[in-house]
Amino acid sequence: MDALFEAYRAEIIKRIEAKRVEDGIIKTEIPTLSFYYSRSTTEFATVVYEPSLCLVLQGSKALILGDENYSYDPSRYLLASVHMPTRVRIMEASEEKPYISLKLTFTMEDIFEVIKEAHTQSRTTNLTPELGLCFGDMSTQVIDPIARLVRLLDTPNNIKFMAPMIIKEVLYHVINDKGGDFLRKYVMDGSIVQQIVKVIAKIKQDFTETINMKELAKSYGMSESSLYHNFKKVTMLSPLQFQKTLRLEEARRMLLTQNIEATEVAFAVGYESPSQFSREYARMFGLPPKMYAKTVQEDAEDIS
Repeated sequence: MDALFEAYRAEIIKRIEAKRVEDGIIKTEIPTLSFYYSRSTTEFATVVYEPSLCLVLQGSKALILGDENYSYDPSRYLLASVHMPTRVRIMEASEEKPYISLKLTFTMEDIFEVIKEAHTQSRTTNLTPELGLCFGDMSTQVIDPIARLVRLLDTPNNIKFMAPMIIKEVLYHVINDKGGDFLRKYVMDGSIVQQIVKVIAKIKQDFTETINMKELAKSYGMSESSLYHNFKKVTMLSPLQFQKTLRLEEARRMLLTQNIEATEVAFAVGYESPSQFSREYARMFGLPPKMYAKTVQEDAEDIS
């Protein structure tokens, strides 16, 4: 990376460190912009990416998608086009050099607007569904507007007017890079990829409801086999596995943030059997629901 890129990266890291209160997610006055700070490495844990641009500013992270392993650091960005459950691990972090990352979320409507207004040209007509995550090489062009977006946090009165324009600039540079053709597939009207995006949104919206695969496929103009095959290409999961991951992630959030019994959580996220919920929760997170919540809370007390 060149000197200017490194200067921008160092500036952003310094500004994030100034805002840190404790390890974990740091939300900002810009609703779509957040940071993550950790002074220690982690074991693999399941997370659900949302449509976003993710940068590792310091340290490195590993991802597992299906049978494939990926990793990225400050030299690459990660681009997620849909909600994507995956397993992640912070690989490099320490007291002296913490892991620091940045996430900028967006919608497919945001992407469509930039493509339409900028009249960007596609380099390919291949609309075959592919994995909903891709990596691109970081550059000064991408980090420059991101640095200006982070700087904007120092002048909150300017955020409402300036932030949307800077975010458009960030997306413009991503679209003109490797991420362009990747993202275009998800906004092409009538494409099979766009239909899968709609199915993903539907399952996410109604994740507590029972999925009827035949009716779901029919409502989006696909056969059951086509829905299953293409859904798995994008998410590495079947629709039912995807729904289960969403349910268990919501259950984990509820157990950690609310004083609520595991059985009540099970019913709230769509399970009819608390025992099945407990088994599947333990398979995903390593411990049964009540024990998991207690262990995490005790760890948090030790850290504090």
